[in-house]
Amino acid sequence: MAAIQNAKVTVVGAGAVGSATAYAMQIRGTAREIVLYDIDEPRVRAEALDLAHGAMFAGPSAVTGTSDIAGTADSHVIVVTAGAAQKPGQTRLELIGVNARIMRTMVPELIRHSPDAVIVMVTNPCDVLTALAVEQTGIDPARLFASGCVLDTSRLRWALARHAGVSVGSVHAEVVGEHGDTGFPVWSTATIGHVPVAEWRGPDGRGFGADELAQVAEEVRTAAYAIIDGKGATYYAIGLSSARIAEAVLRDERAILPVAPVLSGVRGVEGVALSVPCVVGSGGAVPLPTFSLSDDEQRMFEASARTLAETAASVRAEL
Repeated sequence: MAAIQNAKVTVVGAGAVGSATAYAMQIRGTAREIVLYDIDEPRVRAEALDLAHGAMFAGPSAVTGTSDIAGTADSHVIVVTAGAAQKPGQTRLELIGVNARIMRTMVPELIRHSPDAVIVMVTNPCDVLTALAVEQTGIDPARLFASGCVLDTSRLRWALARHAGVSVGSVHAEVVGEHGDTGFPVWSTATIGHVPVAEWRGPDGRGFGADELAQVAEEVRTAAYAIIDGKGATYYAIGLSSARIAEAVLRDERAILPVAPVLSGVRGVEGVALSVPCVVGSGGAVPLPTFSLSDDEQRMFEASARTLAETAASVRAEL
């Protein structure tokens, strides 16, 4: 399929994450029309107006705000950021109850107004909410997936690049599994340039031993907590990563990104949404049928899937 011309993107939620996402899209020229939707009419109109006032300095995107879900109609991509925010000390999985109830009523309405849209779930816990939404709506799993570990992967590459003293673009490594505490870097295939991370030595002789890799993994795992403790929320980087995912869809890039669709038999996982390398294009996100994990990484992958499956099961019992 070809790239979408005059694309319309809806960002659901005018809080910090939604507004940062719309801002990133405006600056990057992600779509011709950006709609910010929220039930808080004064807030959403104010956020959209603030963005629109920057039109002279950005691309040709038209930004509007609405509290009427009908204003989202005929979107090509919908990025869902609405819901309760993660509090200091709270895990993503602890958000599940209130946000699952919000999604149960909102997602079917979004699909009704934009039946052909690709939907990217950013609201946390994004993996579990994606699995529940796919079950409730019957939508093609390729067309409703979570942003997953795209942001975690950016954090990983930044941390490795800083330690190695190279550009982020020279680091090739991914985080897979849950967008949360059980996600993990795939060290077995990570490289800097063409050099495996475990073999890397920079001009100063510095490399990555087991302790250094464990420290980087912990830094990535706890990154959101550190930011939330300091300023109450994370939003700039997730806004940029959400814009990047939307662009891959709208431009039919067929980019490989670690997003989280509901899996069907991928490395033994069934019916759970968690991040794996996917081909992302105009049809949504399709998992690669094969990708490399070591034996230890496979066990971690299965453990991550079990955690998400158990959480989803507990929420189903309450909905």
